[in-house]
Amino acid sequence: MNRYLILENGSIFKGKAFGADKEVIAEIVFTTAMTGYIETLTDKSYTGQAVVQTFPLIGNYGVISEDTESEKPRVSAYVVREWCEFPSNFRCEKTLDAYLKENDITGLYGIDTRALTKILREHGTMNGIITDNPKVDLDKIKSYRICEPVAEVSTKEAFLVKSEKSRYTVAMLDFGKKDNILKSLLKRDCDVWVLPYNTSPEIVMKYKPDGIFLTNGPGDPSDNKEVIENLKKLSDEKIPTMGICLGHQLLALAHGFSTSKLKYGHRGANQPVKNLKTGNVYISSQNHGYAVVSESIDEKIADELFININDRTNEGLSYKNNLAFSVQFHPEACPGPKDTNFLFDDFINLMGHSR
Repeated sequence: MNRYLILENGSIFKGKAFGADKEVIAEIVFTTAMTGYIETLTDKSYTGQAVVQTFPLIGNYGVISEDTESEKPRVSAYVVREWCEFPSNFRCEKTLDAYLKENDITGLYGIDTRALTKILREHGTMNGIITDNPKVDLDKIKSYRICEPVAEVSTKEAFLVKSEKSRYTVAMLDFGKKDNILKSLLKRDCDVWVLPYNTSPEIVMKYKPDGIFLTNGPGDPSDNKEVIENLKKLSDEKIPTMGICLGHQLLALAHGFSTSKLKYGHRGANQPVKNLKTGNVYISSQNHGYAVVSESIDEKIADELFININDRTNEGLSYKNNLAFSVQFHPEACPGPKDTNFLFDDFINLMGHSR
């Protein structure tokens, strides 16, 4: 059956349907990752977005529940050049098509994803509709907005996940966490209280945390006014703090810095970042459409820790008086790369030294 992707600028891509049979309007973004499509599908940071894979063949190892980053797919729709109907892997549980159907996620294949990506790179991220009817209202597409995605994906109630040795207690503010962030802390002997995104500072402190962790998540960071105010107060407690992705942006906003939307974002497992203190360059996994504005960083408050080699945007901050640091990329990346895993050890050391 024919299915169309129509961008808000009127560009039309004709392809074929797979996955669920429903019309979807979403923000259209692309990722350059060659593997890890299971992790991509289940990453809560993609809430409200239709993901385009630049790698041409997707689904060749099927769907493996152990590799997911949350309990279900979080993308609004999925766009690929070709999907593999007959996956081959000893861990495979089902096909990509079956997985999308089970979870009511619309799919589109058979379009020129390279041409689509070039449009998004040239004109910037834009909204689009995936539909069986090529006659659509472009104004309706343009008006689409992702509303309160953090509230949608955050845990609704606090819960504790215990490690084997329980050396430290971490309060994790869940803005849309990837499961491997939690696993990375558990592996380092941290008991983790996973808390709703808008948990007040007073309640956070009741858990007597050795450290505070700010997770990744979807949407425009500046929309989260309540969280930003909470983080201002928590920063005064001077508890060791680490942030990733949205957590990085929110911590920056709490310190008076600003964020802005990138033209087409950084999404993929091949983003080079440079540590400005050591000069070392790492390959990182990323998924974000906003960045901290480097010119807004007050050097009296924080040092710029990492930058993106491709466009020189900010990728990390080290705070001078707050026992805190944060990064824009994902050091817990699964399936990889694992170049910056050591940042979790830095967080553990920070908690150890502060005791």
